[in-house]
Parts: sequence; C-alpha cells; structure tokens
Amino acid sequence: MSGYGQFCPVSQALEIVGERWTLLIVRELLCDDYRFNELLNGLPLISRSLLSQRLKSLEEAGLVERQEREKGVVVYRLTQAGRELEPIVMGLGTWARRWVEHNLSPDDLDPVLMMWDLRRRLDTQRLPAEQTVVQFWFRDVPAKVSRYWLCVERPDVELCMTNPGFDVALTVEAKLRTMVEVWMGHRDITEALRTRAIELKGDPKLTRAFPSWLLLSSFANIPRAAST
Repeated sequence: MSGYGQFCPVSQALEIVGERWTLLIVRELLCDDYRFNELLNGLPLISRSLLSQRLKSLEEAGLVERQEREKGVVVYRLTQAGRELEPIVMGLGTWARRWVEHNLSPDDLDPVLMMWDLRRRLDTQRLPAEQTVVQFWFRDVPAKVSRYWLCVERPDVELCMTNPGFDVALTVEAKLRTMVEVWMGHRDITEALRTRAIELKGDPKLTRAFPSWLLLSSFANIPRAAST
C-alpha cells in the first residue's frame, strides 16, 4: 500500500492497518492466539498467500508476533501495540450496527465463519458437563459444506468440519440465514424455535438448554441509531 504523504497520525495509522483484511486479522487475534489454519476459519475468503503476507506485514509493524509452543506448533498473537487496536475494531463494529443497513446478501453468509464465531461465543458454564457432540445442519447450503460438529468437553469446544465419528447427542437444523440473523440479534431465538425455523433434535435436556448456551455476537445487542 503506497503512503498518503501526510504527517497526520490518522494517515500514518492507515498506512499500517488500512490494507484489505488487515483489521479483520486483528479482529480474530483479539479473540485468541491462533494458528495459521485457525485464522483461515475466521477469514474464509482470504487466500493462504495473502494471509501470510498480511501477517508478515503486521509482524514487521510490531503488531503481531509468532510464538512457538510445544511440538513446534506456531501461533500468532497480538503485541501490546496490536491489542491497543481493540477499541478501534469494536468501535467500527458498533458504528456499523448503528448506521449501516443490515441487508445481508447471500455472499455475506458464510457457514464456516458462522460456526467459528459460535464456537468461541458459547457460555461454557452452561454446556453439558459430560462429553457431547452437537451437529449443525444448514439446509440451504451445498451438501459438502452444510454440516458441522461441535465436540464439547467442557470447558473446551472443538469445531470439526468433518464427521468426528462420535454419536451425536443434539442436532441443530436451520437455514444459514436464519442462524446468522439470530446470531447477530436480528431475530429472537425463541421465535425461531417456536416457528421451527430452527429445529432441535435429540436429548430433551439438551434441546431445552441449547438457547442458554449462545452468547451471540459481540455486536448483537447494539441498537440501531434513531432516524433523523
């Protein structure tokens, strides 16, 4: 990205974080330290090569660092400078919830991102105490990307893109759009369950508890700005 040729700190900041995908990478790393492939779950449309380039640029700018853990596993984490971007990232999301129309096109609906965000926004204290597998089936997306599994072993929750081979205790069936609308606070989950827009099948104890597991998006409860 070429420079703006200005001494203004805003322009200097944008020379570092203004490139496409950069702030979304920061958004992901504000949630946790992630391996490269885990970052791809939150950024499904980015190419591996571009993600690698952006991470390198963020490292050079001092916002991200690589950390090697056991068995040679490498994770990416934000430095203090990177973490200080949190109010900016959250502020942008809040602004969009208040002022940007929420008309989601089909291109905006990605099942991997939906499931990745759901996995990290569960109330772990309300999850089953015993090991449990929950299957999600999005009925309106192509079959090869329509099913996902959460393997719950409290407090850990693993998202599986392929069948893990364990018995499923609860199945959640819905259109992807319905699940996104509930997740983003555009639709009440009680209404979606009552009208069977979301169907729960399995252990009755789990079907009753399921709504209480969902913390929803961090931006779900932000109201629209009043019309002027």
